[in-house]
Parts: sequence; C-alpha cells; structure tokens
Amino acid sequence: MPVSPLNRRVNAARKVTSIDKANVLQSAILWREIVNDVAKAYPDVELTHMYIDNATMQLIKDPSQFDVLLCSNLFGDILSDECAMITGSMGMLPSASLNEQGFGLYEPAGGSAPDIAGKNIANPIAQILSLALLLRYSLDADEAATAIEQAINRALEEGIATYDLARGAAAVSTDEMGDIIARYVAEGV
Repeated sequence: MPVSPLNRRVNAARKVTSIDKANVLQSAILWREIVNDVAKAYPDVELTHMYIDNATMQLIKDPSQFDVLLCSNLFGDILSDECAMITGSMGMLPSASLNEQGFGLYEPAGGSAPDIAGKNIANPIAQILSLALLLRYSLDADEAATAIEQAINRALEEGIATYDLARGAAAVSTDEMGDIIARYVAEGV
C-alpha cells in the first residue's frame, strides 16, 4: 500500500499527546486502550496521555511542548478554540479531520460567524490555511501548501490585519486580505 501524505506526516511527528478524561469517562478508558494499541505500530513516536483539563492549562502555559494533539471531536472542539485564541483570533486556525487514505474534511476551526456575515470584515486566513492543509495532506502538494503559508506569514509580518487582529489599528477587509495573500503566492513570496 502506498504511503499517504498523512502517514508521512505521522511518521515525521515524534511526539503524540493523546487527550482524554480516562479518570472519569468509560469511553475515554476505551479511547486510551485503542490509542495504546495503535501506538505499537509507531515505536519511534513518543506517546503520552493527558487529561483534557490539564491539556487546556498546558496549552496556555507552553504550547510548544506539543507536537501532535490526538483527541475526540468533543475535546478537539474545546482545544481548537483555545488554540485559535492563542493565535489572537478564531479567524486564524484551520482544521482537518483526516484518514489514512488521504481524504479529509478541511474547514476553519471557528464557526460561521453569522453576526458579521456580509460585512466583509471576517478574517479569511483560517479558510486559506485549510486549503493549505488540503493541498498538503490530501493532494500531496507540499510546495503549494508552503507557498500559501509563506504568503500568509509575509502579510502578517508586514502588519496587514483584518478587523479581528487590528485591535484599533487600520484593518483590511476580507477581500483585501485574500487578494494580498493571493498576490504574495503568485509572486513566490
């Protein structure tokens, strides 16, 4: 069987932290047993377990201690919102639900934000980064994904910000941010 982009990424990761609540939930005990069984197939990857309440604290204290967080959808929803706020906005965090065959569901981690719908003030970066994840994990197009990520980094380093990030400074619209990032991708950063 060919190695999928997801498996290559998993093999590149060296530490997986499984998040559960095995001290309280029966389903989490089963989760932990299954994670331990699957981990046997990846002896070069360090596996640790952490309870969800401690994980939320550790993410704030030192997010760099984590390589890959593995958790159920319920805990993933909690942690992804927290991670988004570490970046400064829900509009910054992409999301991917993946499988071994390379197919995935890619979407921004934040919700639909109906309160700002049609106002051209939403941050498009999470959507654009979700595309980068699709390119990398489902289409095995690392170069294109990297180009997108570098274009976003350039825009942010230049101080270009949408309303959610501007914090009272000048802000660009959703369309403007998307156009700037697209231009930087085309320019090759």
